[in-house]
Amino acid sequence: MIETTVSEVMAELAALEDPKARKVNEKHGDDHGVNLTKLRGLAKRLKTQQELACRLWETGDAAARLLAILICRPKSFTQDELDAMLRESRTPKVHDWHVNYVVKKSPHADELRVVWSADPDPVVASAGWALTTERVAKEPEGLDLSGLLDVIELEMKDAPDRLQWAMNHCLAQIGIEHPEYRARAIDIGERLRVLEDYPTPPNCTSPFAPSWITEMVRRQNDK
Repeated sequence: MIETTVSEVMAELAALEDPKARKVNEKHGDDHGVNLTKLRGLAKRLKTQQELACRLWETGDAAARLLAILICRPKSFTQDELDAMLRESRTPKVHDWHVNYVVKKSPHADELRVVWSADPDPVVASAGWALTTERVAKEPEGLDLSGLLDVIELEMKDAPDRLQWAMNHCLAQIGIEHPEYRARAIDIGERLRVLEDYPTPPNCTSPFAPSWITEMVRRQNDK
């Protein structure tokens, strides 16, 4: 029954493939051409199906893995399974969705945060930093914020792109959420100049940490 269901789902995903969407996605490193709104619609119809999610993940297909993330039960995975899935998630969208939609909802999130942050693979390490940023914002107790700033100050400038992005987000979040570290966070951002020239659409906030911090604090103060 599962085999048939997987085949049917894969056929449905193939029917949703759009060459124009694939071209856009490939520019961002994602090897699929399925419109994400349509993918979410399919997930809504399928509802939560853990076994089907696992079988779809095993196909290795990017669209199938995104769908698997949407229909899985995050708390059903062991720590080792989540770790293996992350290391298999080499495309940015699968990687990001796995961290944000599965790992963050898992009871193993903090253990993985510690393990991944220290991993020599910068893509894996970026996931650890993403989980740290979540804690900075929602559950900072027990985190060494000053120590995090030390690491960011030392390593962010020369970090590979995805790791650099995650560290920069953490830097901004510390500055936004913790007034006692705001001046230092802004100073680090101003000295390192990371993402200073990142193309930002009109009316959007720049990822350059000093600008990001200043704008978000302004919004908080205006409430």
